[in-house]
Amino acid sequence: MTVDVQKLPRDVEQLKSLVIEMNKTIGFLQEELRLARNWRYGRTADAVEDQKQARLFNEAEDGAAEVAETEEAEQTVTVSAHERKKGGRRPLPANLPREEIVHDISEAEKVCACGARLSRIGEEISEQLEIIPARAKVIRHIRPKYACRACQGVETENGAVKIAPPAEQLLPKSIATPGLLAYLMVSKFADSLPFYRQERIFARLGVELSRATMCSWAMEIAERLAPILELMRARIRAGPYVQIDETRLRVLEDVGSTSQMWVYRGGDPLSPTVVYAYHPSRSGDVPYEFLDGYRGWVQTDGYRGYEKLGRCDGVVLLGCWAHARRKFVEVTKTAAGGSAAHEALEYIRQLYAVESQAESRGLDWDQLAAQRSQLSVPVLKEFRLWLDHLQEQTPPQGLLGRAIAYTVGQWDRLERYVEHGMLRPDNNLAENAIRPFVVGRKNWLFSATSRGAAASAALYSVIESAKANGHEPYWYLRFLFDGLVRARTEAELSVLLPQNVDPKALIPAGR
Repeated sequence: MTVDVQKLPRDVEQLKSLVIEMNKTIGFLQEELRLARNWRYGRTADAVEDQKQARLFNEAEDGAAEVAETEEAEQTVTVSAHERKKGGRRPLPANLPREEIVHDISEAEKVCACGARLSRIGEEISEQLEIIPARAKVIRHIRPKYACRACQGVETENGAVKIAPPAEQLLPKSIATPGLLAYLMVSKFADSLPFYRQERIFARLGVELSRATMCSWAMEIAERLAPILELMRARIRAGPYVQIDETRLRVLEDVGSTSQMWVYRGGDPLSPTVVYAYHPSRSGDVPYEFLDGYRGWVQTDGYRGYEKLGRCDGVVLLGCWAHARRKFVEVTKTAAGGSAAHEALEYIRQLYAVESQAESRGLDWDQLAAQRSQLSVPVLKEFRLWLDHLQEQTPPQGLLGRAIAYTVGQWDRLERYVEHGMLRPDNNLAENAIRPFVVGRKNWLFSATSRGAAASAALYSVIESAKANGHEPYWYLRFLFDGLVRARTEAELSVLLPQNVDPKALIPAGR
């Protein structure tokens, strides 16, 4: 075998280049493997040192670890020279009904050793929390009948027997009251308790209520909610600020489709509206058609399907710093690029420090915009210069390269939140609104039909809108279901919207 000596240097260079490329590929694959292992076995939430910052980035898809509140709360005790903090249990709500039990000494003990009777000089009071399990009761509607014994109804214009008309019901001819329906819907769509588990709970109360019946009621209620949902959609389309998110949903009837549950949070930022919308597609046409005619800001993640919205007249897209930040957090979970990722996270931390300071000071929108202009804009400019410099030195295929590319590619949308104090740096409010659906999906896994998925969307919409406006979901749904029976006009329906109801007026006194 003859060797061409003249070709050896060239072959060696080719081999060196091949080895370098293979090592890069192996490095990228090792990063992906470490990240995959971290997602499978590590913590699901973003791990950051600053716990205040951690709360700002807790997305729905990551799940939320409940923060257990300590039973011991600090109470201020005023002493003549100073104030000091005293540990003590948080007081029980004042609106709960009280039952008093007096523990007194015997009559003999109320006599002093000197023979005089003791005087009552005060008392010590301690409180305990009692709970009475759910109790079912039957409401009987009695309609007396009347007839004339004299003429046997001959002289009666409308017949021999008179009786009051039956009470109007949200679900005619059913046994369900507004209170029962509100309880069932809140248990499933706010507390993630599937109907089959509720069926067992009612069985323990001695009530036979099948999940098939509950499912049927949910779909009938959703259909009755149609005019309310249309008013809610109109509020969102009225602007000026909408946040959108979407998450997958398995619908057995939609074989082969990428069914999605979309959520839109918008309208007046001080009294927001949340609307869920089921669709068998993740196409960008879905939000485009939902927001038909909308003009204002739209905040989303970096999914390309939203780009069609950005091409509409009067629509301005905002990015989400929580998503950009997550890309760099992923890099910190691998060996390569960790120091650069930590530096990027420090820039983002500075941006959120401005938001945290503004929140603690209670700044209004104009004041917040001024503070961002003074403090956030310089950080953004410095961060962008740093990213541009780092991008030139970083392979684009790696996790760090992709994190940089995502942030730079979204930059115009990411920095746009500083334009108005009403805008937020991230899309977390929409993601928080969709969290109950994500948690519930872990329990019931899928919807059997598209009609059931649409019904879920309707009920999630009214419950999450109620929560966004400070209402306790059960009492609001009870109020809504009772009002729907009598509402006929758009004005009467508008009164039922959560934005138009005083939260304190919903809960009866003593509850």
